[in-house]
Amino acid sequence: MLQNLEGKAVPRVVFKTRQDHEWIDVDSDEIFKGKTVVVFSLPGAFTPTCSSTHVPRYNQLTPVLKRHGVDEVICMSVNDAFVMNQWQHEQHADRIRFLPDGNGDFSLGMGMLVNKADLGFGDRSWRYSMLVRDGVIEKMFIEPDLPGDPFEVSDADTMLHYLAPEAELPLDVTVFSRDGCPFCVSAKGLLRDAGIEFDELVLNRDFNETTIRAVSGKSTVPQVFVNGELIGGSEEVEAWLGHSKAA
Repeated sequence: MLQNLEGKAVPRVVFKTRQDHEWIDVDSDEIFKGKTVVVFSLPGAFTPTCSSTHVPRYNQLTPVLKRHGVDEVICMSVNDAFVMNQWQHEQHADRIRFLPDGNGDFSLGMGMLVNKADLGFGDRSWRYSMLVRDGVIEKMFIEPDLPGDPFEVSDADTMLHYLAPEAELPLDVTVFSRDGCPFCVSAKGLLRDAGIEFDELVLNRDFNETTIRAVSGKSTVPQVFVNGELIGGSEEVEAWLGHSKAA
């Protein structure tokens, strides 16, 4: 039976971390004492849902969470320090702290250690998230006790909505560009000057002309998309930014 430990202290354990080629023991108190911390724990590094959705969205929303009082966001899994460090590097998730619960001690203390021997995983953490203030668990979002790997409530958006229901979400912006394109440079510069983060996809590296035509019906670059809507090239971006400021 999965336990909800709201109102109780987090387990006191020592995490075996690897920093700059050295083993560093990190005590729970170093992480939680006197701080407001969001933790999301998941079944395993490099697994599909964890890599495609859980980690990226928390990494994207970490600045928003911090603006609403969170000191640190932690990703935890029953994996060793080498695996967690490599996974963080592969995910480009530099806003999140990755903690290895290699022996499952923290997950066991949380009542979240489950057996996944049917997958060859051994003992792993159940998927959940929690808000911890000064070492005491204020809120837990525990995935339903169903077969498989449910992912319904431990996501970053649910945590942010609990913490700050009126918080403004960051825009989802993608720029399709080409190396050596001055208009692409201009569009990216406009977005940066406006403080808008974006993902960049480069022609003949990340996509080809067939892909961009399938997406927008055009093969020109740059093409800037905001929340799924095609804004256009650099001139259209400038106009869109001007309209946004006026509004």
